[in-house]
Order: sequence, then C-alpha cells, then structure tokens
Amino acid sequence: MATEKQFTIGEAHKEFAKTTNGRIWELLAKENRTQLEDDELLYAAFASCYHWLKVGTGVHQQRGEYLISKVYVSLAVPQQALTHAKKCWELAEQHGDEMKDFDIAFAYECLARAYAMNGDVETGLRYYALAREAGEKIRDAADRGIFEKDLRGGNWFGMI
Repeated sequence: MATEKQFTIGEAHKEFAKTTNGRIWELLAKENRTQLEDDELLYAAFASCYHWLKVGTGVHQQRGEYLISKVYVSLAVPQQALTHAKKCWELAEQHGDEMKDFDIAFAYECLARAYAMNGDVETGLRYYALAREAGEKIRDAADRGIFEKDLRGGNWFGMI
C-alpha cells in the first residue's frame, strides 16, 4: 500500500503554488479552451498567488500578479489586466532587490500589453520600448529567448 506524503502547512502552500502555476501555463498554451478551462485558468492564477503570499517573497507575489494580468489578457478582460499589471510593476519596484533581470522585462511587457488592450496605444508603446530595452539586458540566453518569444507573440491589440 502506498503511503501518503505528509506536508507541513508551509510545504503544502508551496506545493499548491507550484502546481497551480504549472497548470496556468498549460492552460494558457492551450488553443480553444472551454469555458470550464477558462474558469480554471482564472481561479488557478489567484490560487497560485495566494499560496505564494503564504510562503513566498515579494518576487513570488510580483510573478503572481504578472500571471493574473496575463490570464485577464487571455480572457479579454482589459481593466482587470491593467489593474494587475500595475500591481505587478509596483511590486517589482518595491522588491527590486529580489527581482531577476527577466522579472523587470516581463513587468514592462505586462504593462505594455494591458495598456494596448485598453486602447492606450501611446502608453503601451512606451512600456513596449522599455520591455524591449530590459529584454536586451537579460543576461541568461535561455531566459532572454523565452522573453523575446513572449514579446513577439500574443495579441498586441493592433498596437504593433
């Protein structure tokens, strides 16, 4: 008989944060999601952020806000996408010592896309330029490639 793994509360929060984060990326990559999958996507984004709030640091919350904004972009909910993109950036500034170079680039990309989605092309283009500039400074080639692929992809709502 298999034994069940025992977790402390903190370990459980960390496991749930990682698991829901992984599921978010699976669902974002899926074309033609069902309404149930869209619901799961949104709930998973908030759940992951919640669990990281319990056991993570500022960078985990910042990344959680990034994902929440990304999910709202995917679900075509402009105002919420922008609200969470702004929160993502605020946390990046507040916890700058914890941020990796790619966190800053993705925070700018998040703002650019959310502003574009909301029809504010001028602000969107400003953040897009900052995202490109920050992306060029990502030291790790693999991380830079992931960022550049994300920046080139997705819906830019006619901005670029």
